[in-house]
Amino acid sequence: MQNPNEDTEWNDILRAKGILPPKKEEPTISEDTVVQLVEDAVQQRIGQGSKAIEDMTLDELDEMEDEEDDRVLHQYRQQRMAEILAAQSKAKYGSVREISAVDYVDEVNKAGEGVWVVLHLYKTGIPLCALINQHLYQLAPKFPATKFLKSISTTCIPNYPDRNLPTFLSTTRER
Repeated sequence: MQNPNEDTEWNDILRAKGILPPKKEEPTISEDTVVQLVEDAVQQRIGQGSKAIEDMTLDELDEMEDEEDDRVLHQYRQQRMAEILAAQSKAKYGSVREISAVDYVDEVNKAGEGVWVVLHLYKTGIPLCALINQHLYQLAPKFPATKFLKSISTTCIPNYPDRNLPTFLSTTRER
């Protein structure tokens, strides 16, 4: 099985069709951004009635630089924590759950806006269904924002023909 996080043409096509989620871009802070933040902080400090940089001693300059480094690192840490908390709030599921016909409306139709739901209709004794269930158990932790469900076909849909198994139903309600 291919890694969905790999940067391949196939994965790009799957992302364009909405099959794979968009690739997460790691936030990067460039050197120019850090330099700009430090320069802004220095200008702000100078504007507060401090001595001009030219009039400061080396110890004062070192102290000011350390304070700015601490402030920039604190700001970056706060930004990163906010991003991590946002990602955790989206990651609600991470497992495969069994449902019945009674649960279908609540679990699938009322899943919420922007939540992808993947439902596998299966039957015990069909080898391909067992294999797909194993793969779903591996996929669910990798895509914790997607709700993975499984249901015995005749429990969820009475008289569902075995010749149609395994069956996947995938849905989302756009925001």
